[in-house]
Amino acid sequence: MNRNRVKLADIAELTVGYVGNMAKQYTDEGVKFLRSLNIKPFRIIEDDLKYISREFSETLSKSTLHENDLIIVRTGIPGTCCVVPKEYENCNCADVVLVRPNLQMVNPYYLAAYINVWGKKQVENNKVGAIQKHFNVRSAQEMVIDLPDLKEQNRVAKILCDLNNKIAQNEKINDYLEEMAKTIYDYWFVQFDFPTEDGKPYKSSGGKMVNTNGRIIPEGWKVLKVKDIISNICTGLNPRNNFTLGSGNIKYVTVKNLTTKGTLDFTNCDTIDEAARTIIHNRSDIQTGDILFASIAPLGRCYLIQSTPTDWDINESVFSVRPNFSVITSAYLYLYFMSDPFIKCATSSSTGSIFKGIRINTLLDTELCVPPLFVIKQFENKLASTLPLKAKNDEEIRLLINLRDLLLPMLMNGQATFED
Repeated sequence: MNRNRVKLADIAELTVGYVGNMAKQYTDEGVKFLRSLNIKPFRIIEDDLKYISREFSETLSKSTLHENDLIIVRTGIPGTCCVVPKEYENCNCADVVLVRPNLQMVNPYYLAAYINVWGKKQVENNKVGAIQKHFNVRSAQEMVIDLPDLKEQNRVAKILCDLNNKIAQNEKINDYLEEMAKTIYDYWFVQFDFPTEDGKPYKSSGGKMVNTNGRIIPEGWKVLKVKDIISNICTGLNPRNNFTLGSGNIKYVTVKNLTTKGTLDFTNCDTIDEAARTIIHNRSDIQTGDILFASIAPLGRCYLIQSTPTDWDINESVFSVRPNFSVITSAYLYLYFMSDPFIKCATSSSTGSIFKGIRINTLLDTELCVPPLFVIKQFENKLASTLPLKAKNDEEIRLLINLRDLLLPMLMNGQATFED
């Protein structure tokens, strides 16, 4: 395979996203404003997405996004790269390297693949900064790219896009399933319109409401604390003198790997060996039915464990909460932790000068309304296929990502070939 070695500046224009204090510029709606945390390999996520006014965005023409631009993360996990899809045309961005490729010379998806697979090492070797290491535009301009002809680039890009499209399709289905589960939870347990024996919505059809501990709730419900409805709460372990990161193939899950969509994102996940996992697991004891809970803001990032993991474990900023199954179910507790009323309550109780978060004792003392167990089980039956299907899709997404990450280096260095 014939290749040319070129510098990134030879095949693209480079600039940097807006760098400045944004505290007073964020709005509730308007132009989407992407930051490093929104950039993952090959995709954009909207966790903790910010907005700016259209008027302010128009003053930032240099950082305005266009379809087929590349975004490279400067801080956090420098070198992480994705292509800007059409739906983010004219959005804006902050503190990232913005790359506008010459489409006559390079396929943007091939370029993103090269940077994510091979470019990260160059990024690691060229980080600057005394306090927080980052990757600057000058270093990006000097990045060396092995560039085959456009036909070969397009072949690699097609395989990449086919895999990414399948991943995105599963993620879209899961978003729908998650939203459906949250909507039903809200209808039953926040609006109190769970179905009566006659199939009518309880509160809307005149079901009796009573004052319990200052809360107006359906008759027969209780106001309890989290500590009254769980059987166990654990955390994982931080390395310190206990073990070394990067020494094996076991995923080491931290709060950054939990999402607001109820999934685990293993992108850029640290790794540990089996000996380290054994040490951690003696403390975390994670198993089927537990709910993982990110204790650091933004709160509301949780994951319901559907099968006991053997190839990952958690750090000490992730709580593992086990329901008391004589009082509640896993699905109920999981969706409670993801609900807006809980997130607002927990956020108002957060502490910390640098990273806001909730302490275990604060979580345990949080009050919630608890319906009778038979109502919760009716709710669980309503979701009988929803959450297991979501878990199945999660596993398929993970396998597809592993396949993509295994295949791409082989395709780009000629180890793997394929027919048109």
